[in-house]
Amino acid sequence: MLRKPTAQQTMLEMVTLDSLVPPDHLVRKIDAAVDFSFIQPLVEGLYCADNGRPALDPTLMFKALFLGYLFGIRSERHLVREIEVNVAYRWFLRLGLTDKVFDASTLSQNRGRRYNDSDVAQQIFDRVVEQAIGKGLVDGTVLYTDSTHLKANANKNRYDQRVIAKSRADYWDALDAAIDADRAAHGKKPLKPAAPREPDAKVTKVSRTDPDAGYMVRDGKPKGFFYLDHRTVDGRLGIITDTHVTPANVHDTIPYLGRLDRQRGRFGFDVGAVGLDAGYATTGIAKGLEDRGILGVTGYRRTTRPKPGMMARKEFTYDADCDTYRCPAGENLAYATTDRNGYRQYKSDPQVCRDCPLRDACTTNAKVQRTITRHIWSDVRDEVDGHRLTPWGKRICKRRKETVERSFADAKQLHGHRYARFRGLIGARTQCQLAAAAQKSAGFVNGMKAGNRLPAFCCLGAGHVQTFF
Repeated sequence: MLRKPTAQQTMLEMVTLDSLVPPDHLVRKIDAAVDFSFIQPLVEGLYCADNGRPALDPTLMFKALFLGYLFGIRSERHLVREIEVNVAYRWFLRLGLTDKVFDASTLSQNRGRRYNDSDVAQQIFDRVVEQAIGKGLVDGTVLYTDSTHLKANANKNRYDQRVIAKSRADYWDALDAAIDADRAAHGKKPLKPAAPREPDAKVTKVSRTDPDAGYMVRDGKPKGFFYLDHRTVDGRLGIITDTHVTPANVHDTIPYLGRLDRQRGRFGFDVGAVGLDAGYATTGIAKGLEDRGILGVTGYRRTTRPKPGMMARKEFTYDADCDTYRCPAGENLAYATTDRNGYRQYKSDPQVCRDCPLRDACTTNAKVQRTITRHIWSDVRDEVDGHRLTPWGKRICKRRKETVERSFADAKQLHGHRYARFRGLIGARTQCQLAAAAQKSAGFVNGMKAGNRLPAFCCLGAGHVQTFF
């Protein structure tokens, strides 16, 4: 028999908030795994101790933002509405069923006035990493780094052309010193200090809406104004250990070594190896990793193809003992100079090349001369490239998609990481740090549930990496 339902909303029931939240709910697991008590002592210096109206509890505020990023809630106003009706969110925030929820403007005003110029979000992120280390979920032996783009809140067709300073890589000072040493070893005069190694400025597109965003032009990527989230995850359980935001026109290699050093210093990581994609396969990164005693495994980077009918650079053989290149015709290309970008130039003899039967396939130079360049750190780059072909290097390359690439996929699919919610570099950086902290806390639950049974990579001396299960 079909019965007509009766209204139940006005019935008086005796319940507790704790009984309404399922025992296996994610917020219960995170509440048990992460200690948020550090937040209030961390930010108390930003509040007046004896004047003004009572402030919203900072722990409650950041835990509310934490919920928003954890569950991919698209805006702070929407977040407040969800807290009003979701008993699990109220339980997590220690709010009663009848407690009034703060206004959405409270979050925006605190962000703009109190926390905009502080590094509170970075410190919160670091504290969560320290808790992961304390629970044995992070060991810092093998780190994986990559970047992903977040679309800025800016129209790609509304911009101005401006001259801005170029980003400076972390290894440029070491490269300048190496260039001077290499020229001295070959009997060349030092380069003039006053002459710049390359132009210090460039003309680029600057958004009228969000000037901090960078105009991105990459193969296979959308064009427009974006930010880049440079993220590092630990190889043990894929826990995020660092996130750093730059405009999208900053190359991945620019901040990499600095962020790696920050993790080693801040968390005491004894990094044995790193897994990187082909975008990091540069001589500067290879040399930086060698200087730090870290084994690098990078993806394959395709070299520039020669024009049809012309001989490729790989057909010229380098003789390290004589420091010369030998062409397919058996003639030597002698060392000429070392330029400001760190490349040694090896040039052929025009008198010999003029009568060579391979001349038309070798060079179209007006002087009938072929020039081959070799970076002063090429030996280190070749060594790092060779790691990719070793058994342990193949395992690290394979693990990339299970760690940092999966981390980005989850962030975009579940945590609203496709778009920058706020304008300006500080807002984008805060978003990525809090979103990574929330995503990392969800990783706590999975890692503790797995009982640390996932593979962990350990470095056993120089040049040897072994996998343990």
